[in-house]
Amino acid sequence: MRLLLALLMLPVLVPALARAQAVRVPGPDGLMLNSELYLPHGAPTGPSIVALHGCGGPLPRRDADWGRRLAAMGHVVLMPDSFGSRGLGSQCSSEVRAVRAGGLRRLDALAALKWLAARPGSPPGGVVLMGWSDGGTTVLATGRVAPDLPPGLIRGLVAFYPGCRVFAAQARYKPAVPLMILIGEADDWRPAAPCRALAEKLPGTVTLVAYPGAYHEFDAPDGKLTLRTGLATPAHGRAHVGTNPAARADALRRVPAFIAALP
Repeated sequence: MRLLLALLMLPVLVPALARAQAVRVPGPDGLMLNSELYLPHGAPTGPSIVALHGCGGPLPRRDADWGRRLAAMGHVVLMPDSFGSRGLGSQCSSEVRAVRAGGLRRLDALAALKWLAARPGSPPGGVVLMGWSDGGTTVLATGRVAPDLPPGLIRGLVAFYPGCRVFAAQARYKPAVPLMILIGEADDWRPAAPCRALAEKLPGTVTLVAYPGAYHEFDAPDGKLTLRTGLATPAHGRAHVGTNPAARADALRRVPAFIAALP
């Protein structure tokens, strides 16, 4: 009897087993972006989502976990690979990057957003853009008010531990739609202070969620706290990464709630 009850509860306890479909999305300058597409079981019941990887490229245990969870909630989720599509590996140790958050990655994001918005069956009202680390920084760069951002293309922005310093220093920076930033107070790779300054400058538009004691990649499942070295940023080349169970659990609730509340 207990086993039967456990089996009946399994779909609730574990994200629906949505498998990623490999798709190719037209990107800038004729490039085809290798991407993964997660589909809900049945018709979508929430806005479509483009999710952007960090400086290391796709991180399956984190990215796929979010993709499956969001698909189980009724979202179509597209994850383009900006680095692998160009024959590049991790960029975390690269001092000079050809594919930067404010450059080619932004163009990739715009292309992915347009493709997903035009996909048959994609709900109207705009696509949500989210990302982690360098992908989170790309979210801030892509979602700003700019002449080449089509009205209505983006519905909301979610950035996990982005680099906020440049944007906080820009007097005219403003997101075109609501932006939520999630970051660890202990993050020594992308400090929380510039993101707090950005949120204080743009109240009502930017929502900051800062988790005490949490480091970079706090939302990745089952990640042991480790010290990474050889990084291009921060200046000392070292930073901690690892799961914070409390912060992860809160983010898993807070992000879907933020998306559901978008106008």
